[in-house]
Amino acid sequence: MIKTDKQVTGLTLIPHSIPHIQQRYKWDCGVTCVLMVLSEGDRNDFITNFFKICEEEGFGQTTCTIDLCYLLKRYNIKHCMFTTSHLPNKRILRTFSGTVNKAALRIRKRFENASIDGIKIVDSVLSTRDILHHVTSKGPAIVLVDAALLSCDLCKHNKLTSEFRRILGGMYRGHYIVVVGWSSGKLLYLDPARSSPLCATVPARLQNSRLAPGTDRDIILIYCDYR
Repeated sequence: MIKTDKQVTGLTLIPHSIPHIQQRYKWDCGVTCVLMVLSEGDRNDFITNFFKICEEEGFGQTTCTIDLCYLLKRYNIKHCMFTTSHLPNKRILRTFSGTVNKAALRIRKRFENASIDGIKIVDSVLSTRDILHHVTSKGPAIVLVDAALLSCDLCKHNKLTSEFRRILGGMYRGHYIVVVGWSSGKLLYLDPARSSPLCATVPARLQNSRLAPGTDRDIILIYCDYR
């Protein structure tokens, strides 16, 4: 759990105190982000019944942001999704699964049924200021980024790679993180792909990674104060 400023020298932490969990597979970064924001009891239930729940939800190993919303709904976590597209991105789906048409049909139906099922979706692009206001006053945010464009100033992960990618371009690598706070001019986040308990990056770097082509500017705001 992130509770004190002793873990990061020179920073006064203002995070939501949720556990960092490392993803177990190549495909479950988004699902792992959902695990982080659940209560301990619900988290244990999800972990115990992991594959059964994934099967019941219908996404298997092909998860998109709308699937994460349905998982949050399943565990009664109040949230709101922001996006610029309700259409399945087949280029992204191919990175997860060869069954593109089946996954695309499921995602399309989930968007169509979202309002009936109590899932709130807003067609808008959040600004960095909007994200900052939310995470410092209302709750964490699950953010879809291009992993190749995001680097951490604490553990230095991806520093050189992201700079080369920013200059030279390259293939999109979709990845979910949980933004949990703000300190000393940097956004604090949990990365399920890393073993480090906390990462930090400047707003401009997060913005470049979350507005990259392929992300559809997807963000899920969580309305639960974990401090």
